[in-house]
Parts: sequence; C-alpha cells; structure tokens
Amino acid sequence: MLQLYIGNKNYSSWSMRPWVLLKQTGIAFEEIKVRFDSFEATSGFKQAINAVSPAGKVPVLVDEGFAVWDTLAIAEYLAERFPGKNLWPGEVKARARARSICAEMHGGFGALRSACSMNIEADLAAAGALIWRDKPAVRADVQRIAAMWSELLAQHKGPMLFGDFSIADAYFAPVAMRLKTYALPVPKEISAYIQRLSALPGIKAWMDDALLEDDFRDFEEPYRLSR
Repeated sequence: MLQLYIGNKNYSSWSMRPWVLLKQTGIAFEEIKVRFDSFEATSGFKQAINAVSPAGKVPVLVDEGFAVWDTLAIAEYLAERFPGKNLWPGEVKARARARSICAEMHGGFGALRSACSMNIEADLAAAGALIWRDKPAVRADVQRIAAMWSELLAQHKGPMLFGDFSIADAYFAPVAMRLKTYALPVPKEISAYIQRLSALPGIKAWMDDALLEDDFRDFEEPYRLSR
C-alpha cells in the first residue's frame, strides 16, 4: 500500500494536497503523520522525515520503498500510477491549463502564503481584515486567484474548476482554507466554490481531522499566543 507522510493537518498546507487527492479519488493509502515539534535539524520531525526523503519536508509519498516528494511530483506520479482515476482533465488544453495553474500556485502567491498561513481550526477574521487593509500584495494574490477560479468555473460549468474533481482542486484546497479562516473578501461564485469544495468527502475528512487534532503549535501561530 502507498504510504503518505504528512505534518499536522491544521497547519500543513503542502500535506493537505496529496492527502485529499488520494482520499477523494479513493486511492488506498496509509497515513503516517509526523508531528511538527520544530524544524531544527535535531527535531523529531526532521529526523523522521530525513529518514524517508532527502528533502526533509512533508509530504512524502512512498510506494514499495520508492519515495516521491514535492506535491507536483506526487500528483504527476499518482496520475501515471492510476490512469483510470482521471486525476488530470481529459482534454489536452484543459489538462495543460490545469498544470499551468498548479505550477503558478506552486511557485507563486507568496504574499498570501506568508501573511495567511493555513490554520483550519482558528477564526482569524480580525487578523484577515487588517491584512486586507494593509497588504496590497495579498489583495493582488486573492484577486488573481478569484479571477482564475471564476474563469475556469464559467468555462467548465463547475462544480469544480475543470468540471469534475481533479488535481487542480486538491492543489488549491489549502487556499480555500486560508480564505475561510481569514474571511478574505471574494465574489459570490468563489464563496460558493469554496463551500462545494469543503463539502467534498475527502476535504471534509481532512478538515474534521484538523479540528480534532488539538495540537497548538506556537511557532505556527503568528496571530495567537495561546488557545
């Protein structure tokens, strides 16, 4: 069976992507959660992950001893390993566009990532209002994401970005979590998409687990000193 190494579900946006992709599409896997204690070289987290991946980060997919790291590489590996699951859109141009937006997410939107770290359990609307007021780069990132999603939803007529659930939806699921947590303003069709995405069984399962985790990590909490 595939093994997927992940970090804390409340905080680990990178881990969320392949986990919900596997869960939502019914690909069997064993979850191995490695708790965030710290990211120092001597931490338990680093020692555990370094044992399976030279990159020393989550997520890591292990298939019969063969490790794949980086979310895009994992997504591509799963698409090739399970072609019948149709993880990418079937049409050539739609598939290219899905890869393009995933690559854009992978390497971009740094302002949103930096200012609004994923925190599913928290209500950070007050922090979000200040971020929205004071950080034009965050506003620009959200506006680009909203425009991207609106265009795709209109073109492919929903309910997901390319019609059916795909790697693209899994890839942007952590962004949806950020928009919810920080209550950042988005158009109605984007709010509706976030609601539909959050209701998918695979994504709801991740969110439910995050809410039950009860593992406050102060180094992951720029806006709360305690809970």
